[in-house]
Amino acid sequence: MLAHYGYLAVFGLVFVEGFGPPVPGQSILIVAGVYAGAGQLNIVVVGVIGFLAATGGDNVGFVIGHFGGRKLVLRLGRRLFLTEERLAKAEKFFDRRGGLVVVIARFIDGLRQANGIVAGLAGMSWWRFLAFNALGAALWVGVWTSAGYFAGDHIEVIYGQFQRYEWWVLAALAVLVALLVARWIVRRRRVRPAEPTEPTEGPKPVKPTTGSADGGHPVQPGDPQQHLDGLGVGDEERSPHRSGEVGQRPDR
Repeated sequence: MLAHYGYLAVFGLVFVEGFGPPVPGQSILIVAGVYAGAGQLNIVVVGVIGFLAATGGDNVGFVIGHFGGRKLVLRLGRRLFLTEERLAKAEKFFDRRGGLVVVIARFIDGLRQANGIVAGLAGMSWWRFLAFNALGAALWVGVWTSAGYFAGDHIEVIYGQFQRYEWWVLAALAVLVALLVARWIVRRRRVRPAEPTEPTEGPKPVKPTTGSADGGHPVQPGDPQQHLDGLGVGDEERSPHRSGEVGQRPDR
């Protein structure tokens, strides 16, 4: 097929594989890489076409899952023991960690074909899906076209060994990515500034009084009489003439 249809075969198979049908999209990328290594195809063109086809096919699957998948799953949920509550929990989990799932699923047969459908079914943001899907597609296309390009006649042996240890390699990759993400989260929490605490209200300041003192006449701030009142000095001590009668002269 590749010898007759070339780049069109690469685009068609990779694109269709992105939304469900079990076609050999990954195999065609490897073979296209081998053809490019032999000089029959351009490796750059193969990579670009493969990337566009992979992202485009997954977006078709996302549309299917987003607009029609949930109704279909809920309709068949009784037979599959999938209630609406369980589906809501799955959607919440996929929304939090869906980006990592989208990238890794690209390298796993079965998950790769249903990647976009599950993301759309889980209610994942389209912009977020587009970003992680593009990252996964770039890695996936780059790995397999490069493997076919550089391995040449040995690609069958290399591909067979990869399929043998596929799950171990992907599990190690997932653990590594999870550790890096956890490390980043811990560092971010450490450098996050502490939330400011609300200041406690102290005693309200006492405003200076401008009313009448015990002596009778108004007291203004800074008045000497206010100072004498504070010392406990009465009117008799301040005015010696008030001790006697008015108009009485002291004896000589």
